[in-house]
Amino acid sequence: MDFFFQLIRMTPDTFHNLMRQMAEGTWQALEIFIYTAIFSVPLGVLVALLRESPLKPVSAVTRFYQLVMRGTPLMLQLMFVMYGPYYMFGVSMNRFNACILAFVINYAAYFGEIFRAGINSIPRGQYEAGQVLGYTKQQTFFHIVLPQVMKRVLPPTGSEFLVLVKDTALANVIAQPQLFDVAKKTSGSMVSVVPLVIAAAIYLIMSAVVEMTFHRMERKLDYYS
Repeated sequence: MDFFFQLIRMTPDTFHNLMRQMAEGTWQALEIFIYTAIFSVPLGVLVALLRESPLKPVSAVTRFYQLVMRGTPLMLQLMFVMYGPYYMFGVSMNRFNACILAFVINYAAYFGEIFRAGINSIPRGQYEAGQVLGYTKQQTFFHIVLPQVMKRVLPPTGSEFLVLVKDTALANVIAQPQLFDVAKKTSGSMVSVVPLVIAAAIYLIMSAVVEMTFHRMERKLDYYS
């Protein structure tokens, strides 16, 4: 009831200004989401390949990297990437760049494990079948193995993207503007829960869009067993 009471008490100018700020915060959150997705997915593929490297030092270093990234809070990693270079080397990082870097190396570790598990789940017989058909290793991988891997990794990958939508709010710990930061500040200045409720609704909408997108992708790959 308090939410609706506070909402109807707003003047049109106040509400318009609030929505303008929320739109800016939403776009900033989307920027973090998009850049993280663009860079962390291919890096995750590389991590998966390095993890399966026959060179034990390479595999061991990759495993340690994943342990650190998956075993420590993203919030702590954000602070380390933002402030660590300054305290250790006297080099300051741009706030947005530090945010993207921390998100990318964190999510690449998770995606790497997802992709590695997907590749390893394909029976060796699939590779042998490709050889029998006269395919090269590359053709076997791209035409036979990869479509099956994509189908198997889509559900966990979609779950990670859903988490990423909400994790964009963690950029607040290094004062990187985004939706949660805007909602928190406007809620405090207006002494109202309206900005927080609107932010929650926006996060929910973004999560729903991600979920529906991955659901459609899964349906398109249904013909792969």
